[in-house]
Amino acid sequence: MKKEVRKAVIAGNWKMNKTPSQAKALIEEMKPLVANADCDVVLCVPFIDIPAAVQAAEGSNIKIGAENVHFKASGAYTGEVSADMLKEAGVEYVVIGHSERRTYFGETDQTVNLRSLAALNAGLKAIICVGETLEQRELGYTETLLKFQTKMALTNVTKEQLKNVIIAYEPVWAIGTGVTATADQADEGNGFVRAAIAEAYGADVAETVTVQYGGSMNAGNADELLAKVNVDGGLIGGASLKAEDFSKIVAAASK
Repeated sequence: MKKEVRKAVIAGNWKMNKTPSQAKALIEEMKPLVANADCDVVLCVPFIDIPAAVQAAEGSNIKIGAENVHFKASGAYTGEVSADMLKEAGVEYVVIGHSERRTYFGETDQTVNLRSLAALNAGLKAIICVGETLEQRELGYTETLLKFQTKMALTNVTKEQLKNVIIAYEPVWAIGTGVTATADQADEGNGFVRAAIAEAYGADVAETVTVQYGGSMNAGNADELLAKVNVDGGLIGGASLKAEDFSKIVAAASK
């Protein structure tokens, strides 16, 4: 991490877990454990949990995010939620283009870009996910793919809007598999993302953008991963559902 030039951000991605009452209980448990964090703390929760989470987090240093957003402001899009809806509900962040959205729900680089623009235009902070599959890594396409996905996601995003963008490198082969990239692999992937931002906006701007690692960061490996220069935080899956584990990752990012 380089805290002198960019923010360290630990964001939990709860995926499809926790009812509203369970969300409230978990946040109440987390609040005292992360109260002294020297990093930004975010919990991205299911849509149904947002009101309860916002209420539970009120007055604390925990910010609430959503796990997806549609690219239209309104219309005949059954089951979708707009950026304005999230904004009014008290959401500050939104995860966009997670590998599970791409794999199971047909997200493309183009729709990721549209969703990102919608979120940013509404004043939300976008956590944009990029990452390669195992096959793509083995074929040697990691750098090419990460740079392409990053540039596609940021198409028409202004330098001013970029201040509200976090990129999360999540190698698909390390999501929910129990396999974690080495600290060097995570740093390399994040470095490719930063290089793409530098090519699009300039090296000085790229140095200010938070790039998270999102491949199974946990309480046991957080210190090693976060010690890497290009790893500015984490997008945390399973470990964000356990208050003690999540707080240990926050503590690692606060050093």
